[in-house]
Amino acid sequence: MTDIKQVVVIGAGYAGMLAALGTAKRTRERVRVTLVNPGETFTERLRMHQIATGQQLAEHRIADLVAGTGIRFVPGRVTGIDTAGHTVAVSTAADGPQVLRYDTLVYAIGSTTDTGTVPGAAEHAFTLNAPRSAQDMAEHLARPDTRHFLVCGAGLTGIEAAAEIAESHPNVRVTLLSRGEPAAMMGAGARAYLIATLSRLGVTVRAGTGVTRVLAHGVELEGGEFIAADGCLWTTGVHVAPLAAEAGITTDERGRIRTDAMLRSVSHPEIYAIGDAAAITQAYGVLHGTCQSSIPAAAHAAENISRQLRGEQLRPFRFGYLHQPVSLGRKDAVIQFTNGDDTPRRWYLTGRAAVFYKETVSSSPIKTYGLSKRLAVSSRILATTGGRRNRPAG
Repeated sequence: MTDIKQVVVIGAGYAGMLAALGTAKRTRERVRVTLVNPGETFTERLRMHQIATGQQLAEHRIADLVAGTGIRFVPGRVTGIDTAGHTVAVSTAADGPQVLRYDTLVYAIGSTTDTGTVPGAAEHAFTLNAPRSAQDMAEHLARPDTRHFLVCGAGLTGIEAAAEIAESHPNVRVTLLSRGEPAAMMGAGARAYLIATLSRLGVTVRAGTGVTRVLAHGVELEGGEFIAADGCLWTTGVHVAPLAAEAGITTDERGRIRTDAMLRSVSHPEIYAIGDAAAITQAYGVLHGTCQSSIPAAAHAAENISRQLRGEQLRPFRFGYLHQPVSLGRKDAVIQFTNGDDTPRRWYLTGRAAVFYKETVSSSPIKTYGLSKRLAVSSRILATTGGRRNRPAG
């Protein structure tokens, strides 16, 4: 039997939280699971656009979510990984620097929107990276002098944000800027419905040109055009912290840990990588950042850690996409059903039926976490539900 005494999970986002709960449930007294996260509350990244428009969401403390599981929660930021010594350095506000030893490490630090590639984005644009930045944006939108607001990036995050702003603040003119066509990954019918709904909400779509600079009162576009605005949300690009690369772990060009079929690092098999910071390859390519794939991957990692502890053969991770759910405000949505490789099928849902589907099938994972405290939920079951494309899942 392989001796796995200490399992450390870094990152308590969608993937890390489930990996910690699933490992604790499957291994019980045989291991000690430690969960490390910078904040003490669980962040629902998929609902950050709701916070940014002034909506109040339930707050979930991580300590409460893991209560009764035996998981040790350490609120702190990981500052380094010593792969030779099998330790993680953590900076905590309450207890100062700590060093945690691991036999198995689960790397689930997630990602953030990349504001470093376009000048001025970090200084002048809002992001949906954290509740505080979303709350700052909500306060800005509520000001009477906010009349025109830009959303840069027409991935599904940008689309949802633009629709939410337009619905929540009908007096604010919203412009969605994108180099490519919005919802290009969807089929023609679903895409046409989405574009028509944005138009009905009053969102102006400017596609075909990129932003070259963000300024305090607007943005510059390729070609030199300036668009004046009272605020800007940046949703394009993905940034992964260099923690793994700095530790000598094999990563791809984006800094994501390269994994084998079992979700282990190809260079350090005692490290499992899941979520946005993992480069997980399937037959059709590398998984993109989505809760839909990260939650099943987290459950599969927990299953393989348990198998390893029992001396059993590990199983490869296999995943196929199911859908692309997109909210268009609180009263409308579109669901594009997909093939396993995320290409669109003919079928899609719209309107109230799509809202019901999204809230039922791909809503908050809190209920799943509660179920995982009582049952060892299979990754195969979780693969039939999940989130959306182009979202950091952590």
